[in-house]
Amino acid sequence: MQMSDTHDMTALVLFSGGQDSTTCLAWALDRFARIETIGFDYGQRHAIELDCRARLLDGLAQLRPEWAGKLGDGHTLEIPTLSAISETALTRDVAIEMGADGLPNTFVPGRNLVFLTFAAALAYRRGISHIVGGMCETDYSGYPDCRDETIKALQGALSLGMARPFELHTPLMWLSKAATWQLAYDLGGRDLVDLIRDQSHTCYLGERGARHDWGYGCGACPACDLRARGWHEYIAGSAQS
Repeated sequence: MQMSDTHDMTALVLFSGGQDSTTCLAWALDRFARIETIGFDYGQRHAIELDCRARLLDGLAQLRPEWAGKLGDGHTLEIPTLSAISETALTRDVAIEMGADGLPNTFVPGRNLVFLTFAAALAYRRGISHIVGGMCETDYSGYPDCRDETIKALQGALSLGMARPFELHTPLMWLSKAATWQLAYDLGGRDLVDLIRDQSHTCYLGERGARHDWGYGCGACPACDLRARGWHEYIAGSAQS
């Protein structure tokens, strides 16, 4: 859809405290009149990401005065059932590895479907029709619920099921991690890049002890590897331009 017709509307952003969701939040702040956020505590090993949100919100508000005025209510929903019915490396203290089905065992079946359904239910109550998420089909570890086809199908189902025309926006859908870093720069310059690098959390193991040039994390899990490779590609591209 054309972004020009959202300038006076409210959006609900799925905001976990990670790199992708923070970039999506900045993207939404640049386009919508008012923003609410929603995060989910589902028993994830890296629940520390939820603690990062306050610092990120403060940083975004300080970065641009017009963004500060757009930030509205924040919501956190606890859905421990998702962890109780899953046996994954994101919800259990087990080694991260590939499964027999070709998917990494960090895949939490139905997670994005559940997140977007709860987000839509909240948006319905709040009178919001635009929902923004960081799903990506380019750097997505093969998760089927990150695919564009899945999101489009769910948008139709939610709109039909709630008799409300929802728009699910996925600004990172076709971006690499390097391009996601670049998008952050385009939206808020070096200050936003630094904020996301230093204050957001991506590591699946929830580690924030070691400080790398791309941010904090164990440096070995798939999430850290993807973030690090994207950072180095972004830096290399910036140096050449």
